[in-house]
Amino acid sequence: MSKRIILFGPLPPPYGGVSIYLKALVAHLCGADIRVWHYKGKATGAGFRYVAHRRLGTLSALVAEGNRSRILDTSHFHFEYPNALLLPIWLIAKRLFRFEWYKNVLDGSLPMRYANFSRRQRWLFHRALRAVDQFVVVSEDLKQWLQQEFKISQPITVVPCLVPIPASEVNVPLSPETESQLDEYFGRQKLVCSIGVFVPAYGFQQIAEAVEELRRRSGKDIGLLLVDGGFALDEDYREQVLWERDWITVVEEIPNHEIYEILKRSDVFCRGVEVESYGISRVESLWCGTPVVATRTGETRGMLLYDFGDVEQLVAQLQAVILYPVIEDPNPWAVQFRREAEENLLAIKKLLGIDWAEPRRQAAAKQKR
Repeated sequence: MSKRIILFGPLPPPYGGVSIYLKALVAHLCGADIRVWHYKGKATGAGFRYVAHRRLGTLSALVAEGNRSRILDTSHFHFEYPNALLLPIWLIAKRLFRFEWYKNVLDGSLPMRYANFSRRQRWLFHRALRAVDQFVVVSEDLKQWLQQEFKISQPITVVPCLVPIPASEVNVPLSPETESQLDEYFGRQKLVCSIGVFVPAYGFQQIAEAVEELRRRSGKDIGLLLVDGGFALDEDYREQVLWERDWITVVEEIPNHEIYEILKRSDVFCRGVEVESYGISRVESLWCGTPVVATRTGETRGMLLYDFGDVEQLVAQLQAVILYPVIEDPNPWAVQFRREAEENLLAIKKLLGIDWAEPRRQAAAKQKR
């Protein structure tokens, strides 16, 4: 590894998909000579730098450590949501410090949103397009869109944002605080869990309506847990979802290692988002042995599917899992996803040019000391 490698993006909390992905990358790269620049989250210590990007902290980070580096950029404000101030500063700094910009595009809604970009947004977006050295995209759809729509010449590598769960997060019991928060949820007859935020595009309203209808049809005390990622909020929508539904439990800022235990103890995981780049939580649920009911977007293999907005379809799929469960071997797709997660991690290592013997040597040296 000849160049300094920098991972740049959000760390949890909040617990959005990008921050979970970056957190997992950081965990697996521990021991390598890699810097982590983060603008959210609480990570501190050697190798980490908090970047106050809204106060132009990116510029000071580049001055200190960015010269001729290779930066894997998972942020949103340089490309997916091009910021009129932050992007120009980034592009000027790129010329000054000659760093390599590896743009990790993780937003599957970008092609749909681009159609509604203003003239200024499009101008900024095209400046960014030309400046990227290599693209790392989460899906073949994004790759084809970039190639066909913009005829770009830079290399594009498809790497889904699924990487292995760090060993330190497997089989971790819930904290007493979380157990207390979920006491009422765990006490119900059947348990439906969903992860997202309280904005319409994440489908909480439809999930609540479906569970309400299934409670009416079955007469069973079905509880719904909504795990709020905390990165967006429509207060009116939240009130609408929760109105007169005391069987809904809401929790916020749950550490990701506790999510696995919650998924294991739930009867079904429901992902109701309108547009999904990949959907890490879907696969995590299958890894926990919990069936998944999800919208037809992002990763869908091994899952029961419904069309976003079709509550009756959703009721039918939830009913199939909750009222007529089939006792069978673990979902075979879980094994396949574990294999793919390892392959994705190897792809990122290769892309960044990381010497993976070096982290092992460093770890062995620490143990000897």
